[in-house]
Amino acid sequence: MNFVAIDFETANPDLSSICQVGIATFADGNLWDKWKSLINPGDYFDPFNVSIHGITEEDVAHSPKWHEIYPEIASRLRGAIAVSHTAFDRVAFHRACQQAEIEECECTWLDSARVVRRTWTSVARAGYGLAGVAAQLGIEYQPHDALEDARCAGEVLLRAMSESGLSIEEWLVRVNQPIFGTHRLSEYSANPCGPFLGEVLVFTGALVLTRHEAAALAARAGCTIAEEVTRHTTLLVVGDQDSRKLAGYEKSTKHRKAEALILKGQHIRILTEGDFLTSIACCSTGDPVPAAENVPEC
Repeated sequence: MNFVAIDFETANPDLSSICQVGIATFADGNLWDKWKSLINPGDYFDPFNVSIHGITEEDVAHSPKWHEIYPEIASRLRGAIAVSHTAFDRVAFHRACQQAEIEECECTWLDSARVVRRTWTSVARAGYGLAGVAAQLGIEYQPHDALEDARCAGEVLLRAMSESGLSIEEWLVRVNQPIFGTHRLSEYSANPCGPFLGEVLVFTGALVLTRHEAAALAARAGCTIAEEVTRHTTLLVVGDQDSRKLAGYEKSTKHRKAEALILKGQHIRILTEGDFLTSIACCSTGDPVPAAENVPEC
């Protein structure tokens, strides 16, 4: 839950022309520190860029240049997980260091846009820009300010961690795997002999088990695993839900949607992770369970 989110604004299309930096430091899942600064890129300001972020050549005339402010930036990034929304900020960092002939500090980069695309299927192919995702999740922020963009990227990552149940270390692995394919929970094959055959199950919140371990157990019990709550859902398994990451709500989006469908007459049973695992154990017949094609050993 510890990471540093970073964002840059540039003076022109050249990504090395950084004119503002914003860094939001998160510790134990909370925003711990905010810092930003204007930077003199020593380059021209394109009117188009100025129209987006509002920063002009006059604004940065007395601001530090990259090589002057870099030690402060490096002190915040060194040894940390550095989060940026899309790869452009990472490339800007690299290009600015390259141009100033500065050796980059060591940190581990994580692209929050790649996290978003693997967490919410609705934005897997399009619509995963920071503004759109923030609006979807109810996160308020003012775009095109480096610090606001950094803070928002960090808040989005926290929501994705809560929604997926994956830790930041697990996300460092998951972002390098295909968005769709055998890594999707929905591709675990339901055991046709399982006691829960016919149930359509969705997970929400942080589970004690990893999502894939839980999905494998559920599939062996006969469940069909789905990514989102729909009119086909019959079971919702709820893990720990940290209210700090739920935009003022006490329950996740999936949990609230399931309750709304229940009120409309749909039969959905909502279970805690513990009750779900106990139910599987109680309903087990003891018969050998055939290994499903896409279900790995847990």
